[in-house]
Amino acid sequence: MPAEADPIAIPQRMGTRRERTAERGSRYLLRTIALAYLAVLLAAPLALVFWNTFQDGFGAAIEAVTTDAALHALWLTILITAIAVPLNAIFGVAAALILVRKRVPGRPLISALIDLPLALSPVVVGLAILLVWGRNGWFGPATESLGIQVIFALPGMVLATIFICLPFVVREVVPVLREVGTDQEEAAATLGAGGFQTFWRITLPAIRWGIIYGVVLTTARALGEYGAVRVVSGGIAGKTETLTLHVEERFQAFDYVAAYGSSVVLAILALATVLLMNLLNRKGGGGGDHGH
Repeated sequence: MPAEADPIAIPQRMGTRRERTAERGSRYLLRTIALAYLAVLLAAPLALVFWNTFQDGFGAAIEAVTTDAALHALWLTILITAIAVPLNAIFGVAAALILVRKRVPGRPLISALIDLPLALSPVVVGLAILLVWGRNGWFGPATESLGIQVIFALPGMVLATIFICLPFVVREVVPVLREVGTDQEEAAATLGAGGFQTFWRITLPAIRWGIIYGVVLTTARALGEYGAVRVVSGGIAGKTETLTLHVEERFQAFDYVAAYGSSVVLAILALATVLLMNLLNRKGGGGGDHGH
């Protein structure tokens, strides 16, 4: 004879199925809300930018982004990024080593100062640089006497970009240094390795993914910087105009194809940076989550 069904187990199984169904429905609802949120705030505006860029034809868009002013703005953006990113990487690694490996007075203050660009408005950063390096600033007269122009020139734009991008490498490397500890470094020192040799062979390989993630984030931030650079550059077309400033200048001049086209170039650079970040994240075994 077939065994009788447990009258208590049947409601329990039914309750479990209902719970699973409700949980699955809740997950689908959350995903739908998240996708709709991204579509409204990100995908739709980006799609409109691409549509407005190419609505007059592919040739018109290419012509708009290959003018002398646009090409110079792109070159200047890449040049500033190429200068600021390596300098920030070197500073970031050094600062992370000081914060984690050294016992220096005022470490909380140093850490807070490194995070300051995340809290300050970029316009305030640009104004501060202007007050320090301007003609009537602390160092302005000295640099002018040496024939070096900082404000409304490349050096000021590089300074602004470096300051804005300051925290990213530090904040990616610090948790990695804490995670790897000091055992291998102490063992290397015991075996007679010098400080530089230990750093090059032990510490640097251990933190390389943190450095790479920080460099990618710094690159993305440097490419899209607007506020601080706008204050210190003057936005002179063909001289001190980055691609973000070129977008604004063309838009205000009602040259919408050029404005949208330059925006597309910036968007492509940003997407390439994000894709690179994801590829590195996969290659690094998903270690990119340690940064924050």
